Amino acid sequence: MNENSGIPLKSAFSTYDKGGYSLMVALLSSLLFLLPTTTKTQDWNPVTPKREFRAVWVATVANIDYPRKPTVRKVPQVEDFKNLLDQYKRLGFNAVIVQVRPAADAFYPSEYAPWSTYLTGNQGTPPQPEYDPLAFMVEEAHKRGLEFHAWLNPYRATMNLDTFNLAASHVFNTHRDWLVQYGNRFYYNPGIPAVREHVTEVVAEVVRNYDVDAIHFDDYFYPYPIRGVPFPDSTTYMASPGRFSKIENWRRNNVDLMIEKVSNRIKALKPYVKLGISPFGVWRNKDRDDLGSDTRAGVTTFDDLYADVLKWTRNAWIDYIIPQIYWHIGFEPADYEVLLDWWSSRVSATHLYIGHAAYKVGDNPDPAWQDPTEIARQVELNRGNYVCKGSAYFSSRAILGNRLGLKDQVESLYQTPALIPEDEEGFSKRQKEPRLRKITYKPRLERVKIRWRPSKEDLENLPSYYVVYRFNDETAGDFEDPTNIIHISGMNEGKKKYVIYDADTEVDLAYTYVVTAMNRGHNESLPSNTRSVIRMPNRVRKVKVDRPRRTREDKPKRKRKRRNKDEIDFSSDEVEETR
Repeated sequence: MNENSGIPLKSAFSTYDKGGYSLMVALLSSLLFLLPTTTKTQDWNPVTPKREFRAVWVATVANIDYPRKPTVRKVPQVEDFKNLLDQYKRLGFNAVIVQVRPAADAFYPSEYAPWSTYLTGNQGTPPQPEYDPLAFMVEEAHKRGLEFHAWLNPYRATMNLDTFNLAASHVFNTHRDWLVQYGNRFYYNPGIPAVREHVTEVVAEVVRNYDVDAIHFDDYFYPYPIRGVPFPDSTTYMASPGRFSKIENWRRNNVDLMIEKVSNRIKALKPYVKLGISPFGVWRNKDRDDLGSDTRAGVTTFDDLYADVLKWTRNAWIDYIIPQIYWHIGFEPADYEVLLDWWSSRVSATHLYIGHAAYKVGDNPDPAWQDPTEIARQVELNRGNYVCKGSAYFSSRAILGNRLGLKDQVESLYQTPALIPEDEEGFSKRQKEPRLRKITYKPRLERVKIRWRPSKEDLENLPSYYVVYRFNDETAGDFEDPTNIIHISGMNEGKKKYVIYDADTEVDLAYTYVVTAMNRGHNESLPSNTRSVIRMPNRVRKVKVDRPRRTREDKPKRKRKRRNKDEIDFSSDEVEETR
């Protein structure tokens, strides 16, 4: 388990202690048996794909990643977050998964939870001056062309047993009957129908009030088992009407009902908002189930966390899945490559991304994690697997800390931009091709000016964002080559005029510019009209298309020349922005 569940662990096989608190999880290494592992050979594809999910988890519990320390002051909160986003954008990421509800408390004003202690230092205390951090974070992410996935922990209620400092509006004080104590924490009891309804309303509040791109749950459903300590829900089980002869099946059904209910509510509110899950990396071991992976994990998501994530993908309750494969290539009990192949053979009805253990690089006793190329080799394996569509990294601090040059490796892997994998179903129709305006040159700025507008047919349903291509030739080239992408606009800006500047051109060379429009499902429109120019020292010259020479008899009668409306410059009050 890791801090995708709000609790940072060095691996699913050890104890992790950081941020002033510690957690002992099941020591899985004592339950694993080293067996020979057969891995499937894959064709590696080193070419950077045009579409690839590139996300980073931003953990707020215990201030692992954000904010650096709790404060009621708005300014350090917003500046800290903008700084994080700027770094992710420079590194080539296109999504952030931000923990906004760590332990039944919230990073936004909520009807169902108090302000988080990890935001202001005192649960229930709002920031000053009061503002909405979640609305701010979503807006800033979208400005940079980053998807925002709101990460919620559905069942964890506290991080410790200190209930004295819980706000009066915390669930411990409002619905104590919904909670059970397990180990040194309190959890919602998933077997209570009112709890499922509550979790659904918590999610609905976020989807309804914020322009999030996805709701994200991690691996923390029923808690990781404590050896010799049963989860205290037997009374609820005995009192529950139903057909389940085993408590384990009843528990899985409880989580199934919650996931289905949440999924249906999201789609009823905003069909384009996704529901994503990042489960523990092993679903079941092969010795327990023929469908399981060739692994020897002492804890599995199906048997111990009671999350049947394969069922959720089959039933299309979730839109993407990010298994946390937090072991290195060649680790016999749970080999990264074996698990990548297994998940890619079992997930077909939803997008598959992989979670990487960035936090282990240079900070784990296993010598394999002292190899600075471990994560890069994992990403190469992902790219060589036609089912896997991208990666997510736990966590932000591990990436930006640059241990063993990890940040530099990520930047190298992501040196060309990538679009989010498109939704195959399509929650909205494809946008019409945009209208690319006249290309000009600004000598004072030493930049080529590119302007465009949405299609007139899209003025009532504006595109979510735009992609600008530049081909180093007199004609358009390969749209699938990401090296031809020079700009991805901000998301959901609602503008009707766009301007960017291209500073990377050379005198006497020809360039062709094209723009496409994207909807919320990341479906791309047909290309706009092309604009081909030759860069001159102080201007650009339009490329003339060669036409067959016509005879006098072929020439039409001379008509009065009318200026092309598309070539009229905007007025001086036009809003210009440099991306």
